[in-house]
Amino acid sequence: MKFVGKKLTAAIVVASTLTLGACQTIDPYTGENKTSKATIFGLGAGVVCALIGSKKSSKHARNAGLGCGAIGAGIGAYMDSQEAEMRKEMEGTGVQVQRNGDQIRLIMPGNITFETSKYNLNSNFHNTLNGVVRVLNKFGDTKLVVGGHADSSGNAASNQKLSANRALSVANYLQNQGIAAGRVMSRGFGSDMPVASNETAQGRQTNRRVELDIVAVEK
Repeated sequence: MKFVGKKLTAAIVVASTLTLGACQTIDPYTGENKTSKATIFGLGAGVVCALIGSKKSSKHARNAGLGCGAIGAGIGAYMDSQEAEMRKEMEGTGVQVQRNGDQIRLIMPGNITFETSKYNLNSNFHNTLNGVVRVLNKFGDTKLVVGGHADSSGNAASNQKLSANRALSVANYLQNQGIAAGRVMSRGFGSDMPVASNETAQGRQTNRRVELDIVAVEK
């Protein structure tokens, strides 16, 4: 009984540590640590699951505490951690990171990803996408939607084809670097979804982009 008690105590400590670590993130603007509001709930779930896992082995307890702690903490905390790591990786790359609820969006401007009217990725953008891959590999409970967008120059058919091919190029690169094909889909939107005026050169440049939406998968 003493042995079992020690295992249960160790499991609780492991679950608590892992849950707090998973839910605590760095504010990308202030550099300060912050803890998600969901941490309290995640801690409880991590302890319960660690107790279950402790019936077999300490290794099983660690795995149970980690997995159940992430689920208990909720999608918000999971995405908080992912957002923080993605912002670190994308700093200084020209890629914008936006957060909208439980969705993270990466905005990749056309001028740093592709040559004009081309859909082959610029080789100097590979390192940036490799940073995206590093984060995605740590957070497997997400699905990815890659959307290509064009400005209003040219005809609708050519814009649609170019935007679709650019989105596909990004999606293919991610898959070639080890992201499971089942997690990724791509789509071209042509010039139907501008985010700036197509009346100016700057606006058209802004509209030429690829957006990567990272969405949590509920389990």
